[in-house]
Amino acid sequence: MNHVGRPDRICLALPTNRACAATIAAIGEEAAYAARHFDVEVRLLILDSCDDATRAVHARAVAQLAPEPHVVVHHLGEAEQRDFLRGVIQRSGIAAPGAMLRLLLPADVSYGACTNRAFLFAAALGCRSVHRRDSDSTYQALDGTPVFPIHHELRSLGRPAAEASADVTETLLDPAHAARTVSMVGSSFIGELSVDIGEIARLDPGVYHDVVSLWAPVDWPEKDKRQLVEESFTGAGSAPFTEDHSTLTVVDPMRVDMCNISFDHAVYERVPLPPATSTIGSDYFLIHLVHDAALPGVLHNRTIENFYTPERRTDAGFVAYQTRFVKFLLSMLYFNHVYARMAEAGDALLDPRGHVRADTVVEFLRESTGLDRSENVWRLDRVDTSYRKLGGRYEAFAELLATRRQRLLDEAERDIEDFALLTGAWARLVDAARDQGLGSTGG
Repeated sequence: MNHVGRPDRICLALPTNRACAATIAAIGEEAAYAARHFDVEVRLLILDSCDDATRAVHARAVAQLAPEPHVVVHHLGEAEQRDFLRGVIQRSGIAAPGAMLRLLLPADVSYGACTNRAFLFAAALGCRSVHRRDSDSTYQALDGTPVFPIHHELRSLGRPAAEASADVTETLLDPAHAARTVSMVGSSFIGELSVDIGEIARLDPGVYHDVVSLWAPVDWPEKDKRQLVEESFTGAGSAPFTEDHSTLTVVDPMRVDMCNISFDHAVYERVPLPPATSTIGSDYFLIHLVHDAALPGVLHNRTIENFYTPERRTDAGFVAYQTRFVKFLLSMLYFNHVYARMAEAGDALLDPRGHVRADTVVEFLRESTGLDRSENVWRLDRVDTSYRKLGGRYEAFAELLATRRQRLLDEAERDIEDFALLTGAWARLVDAARDQGLGSTGG
């Protein structure tokens, strides 16, 4: 299927802040698979936020990747990323460049910001799509052969839905949307919960329900909250891959995860992800946007295997992770409002060319920042009560949380304000990245 010229360039992205040499080797194999089986040039982008020693190990892992025609690897530490971003921000002419750099490369962990950087690098590289993987997951295998999600991603992404229908197992798409572009292809995971709260379920299932249900809209009926709790963070369960199945549809956000996702450039070049720090789930916004705009997607079953890294089991890791979980719960005051407004808007989220209207998204975000915080005060009260019931390190965390309440409430609102600010500037940043190119930041 290969041909000379390779007009299509894609970005296979791996953001990481942890040791993952084995993942680098595996994603290198996925990049090679894509180049061999599809008419694409693969830019394998490793955005490395690790310390110097770990980054050096990663560099050796990159050097050990077998050379592959039409695969180019870019391994960039934060210093190189910062230089690139400074150039892009300066070229864009955006005011307050220091504040914008903070949103794109914050000091704390940000799942959205690291993916936003991948989007900007993809624009600089001239890529038509971004395919994201995570460093705490691995590929399944069938009969000893890795099962790569990119197989389905490249069969459908960026094509009119009417054409892509011929290459999927089934089509469950309203014919009225057949002319729209397949904007997202994704799947989920098997293995550990995507959020490290399984211990809570083992200690007290009632407390688990109370805590997890806090991310639902408060006015939902109890039966809907129960269903949400049952489905939350479980991925595709535990059944291993046996054969391919793919569905062309408007993809339910609960069926895909960011460790196993790909987006067409027409989506991520218009709207970024929330740059919130220390907040799990902050990178899932585009999945909801694609769904609410009724943009076609493909849901496949090449699930990835999720696992936990040892750091989460340390005392410091526990506190950090529980903080990220609580911040996620607080963010839902705002996102539940925005998701409801996007669902109401439907086709009005798209311009006449079928592209997402960033200004409409900004309007909804800014609208949400005026919401009464009492709902989040109630959430913090519920978490406090629940964690004290569990005792031990959960009770200790509740004590710590009590000293941070006001700060967390302020941060949750400010995170949405920052997201609105970034979304309003995003088109200029993408254009600037495209104009600047990667230059000397080649990795």
